[in-house]
Amino acid sequence: MKNKLVAGKTIQEWTSRFPLINNMINDEEVFWVNPKYTVFDEAAKKINLTEDDVKDAEERLNRFSPFIMAHFPETKDKNGIIESPIVRIPNMQGAISKMFDQETLGDLILKMDSHLAIAGSIKARGGIYEVLKHTEDLALENNLITLEDDYSKLAQDEYRKFFNQYTIQVGSTGNLGLSIGIMSAKVGYKVVVHMSSDAKQWKKDLLRSKGVTVVEYASDYSEAVKEGRKLSDADPKSYFVDDENSENLFLGYSVAAGRLKKQLEDMNIVINPDNQLFVYLPCGVGGGPGGVAFGLKLIFKDNVHCFFAEPTHSPCMLLGMMTEKNEEVCVQDFGIDNITAADGLAVGRPSGFVGKTLEELLSGIYTVQDDKLHALLSTLADTEKIYLEPSACAGIPGIVELFKNESHLEYLKKNNLIDKMSNAVHIAWATGGSLVPKESMDEYYRLGLEALKNY
Repeated sequence: MKNKLVAGKTIQEWTSRFPLINNMINDEEVFWVNPKYTVFDEAAKKINLTEDDVKDAEERLNRFSPFIMAHFPETKDKNGIIESPIVRIPNMQGAISKMFDQETLGDLILKMDSHLAIAGSIKARGGIYEVLKHTEDLALENNLITLEDDYSKLAQDEYRKFFNQYTIQVGSTGNLGLSIGIMSAKVGYKVVVHMSSDAKQWKKDLLRSKGVTVVEYASDYSEAVKEGRKLSDADPKSYFVDDENSENLFLGYSVAAGRLKKQLEDMNIVINPDNQLFVYLPCGVGGGPGGVAFGLKLIFKDNVHCFFAEPTHSPCMLLGMMTEKNEEVCVQDFGIDNITAADGLAVGRPSGFVGKTLEELLSGIYTVQDDKLHALLSTLADTEKIYLEPSACAGIPGIVELFKNESHLEYLKKNNLIDKMSNAVHIAWATGGSLVPKESMDEYYRLGLEALKNY
């Protein structure tokens, strides 16, 4: 194994250069501070996307709000805008301080993308946005609408028949498939979701109940994406949503940042040099957390610090960014099995597009054991009556990770943040959970109570 070649070097050469990889191979939790992290104004010069691109995405979502209301009445109270609440979770903050025997400084807030309308996960942002962007492009090209029209007319049967000529396809571990499938079927498209072996059965069943074709693969996410892309490319009327490389998905996620800023202001929270923001984002292939982090950096610049959280069995973004090889490496190259209870994060190969875009913007990455995810899940249910799926709990221990030991404190010291931590705001981004069937959630909760015995 040590002499196996990965991206031009042997495993032994990689582990000598980055000793942390040894811990990752042993499925141990790690905390990595990005050595390339730099001030926003410098990092932004190397990125093609800008604030104008995010604004364009936001305006498109606003144009589609009447259409969304027409198809999804549950969005009417927000005028067709798909947005999630933020809530302080002081009881949970107290519980994890005890659980990990460590004081936590600042306020812990949960961003509940777990409860986003329509798809019940963060994927309701990027996935739905990309479907709507494609829909607008087709409608404009075929003179079905103008930018000034009321888009609710696209919900009429004659338009659905038009869109039914076209197919949308995507590869998914579950949640992206749900968002793409549910929205695409409503527009009228034929939809094919290519799902990896770790996707939960209830997600496949829900998609099929919406008229979506689900193709199952015995292998993992990367293979589902590869096969889905190949089949889609062979059909001129098929559009493939590419979670690994899509700028549209990325921009759909980035719109969340401006909305979060307003939500914080509504809670009388203003982010500035004395009141720093720390955001912990569960990461699979990287598109969702990457887009959100990019949007946050555009708004808060050097006053926001974004960390990705990955399962110990699927640390693909960490391997990609640490080695600077991005999509050229996968966890299986290093003998890591990519088998995790955090099914939404069970990705072996990261998005090169995200890794390169955030190369100097991401503060760091930490990994979490499955048992800890379950323990956090049941504790959150007991302390705050909020129910998440395991992968969505990965952001919660971020507030503890920062202070765990001297090597973890390195980031705070290097950026002169130690004396500002009592005023800090910490946001754990909860990425999914509200659509989980009760029997599955009951099982997650039971596993959480078992795992808690170790804390």
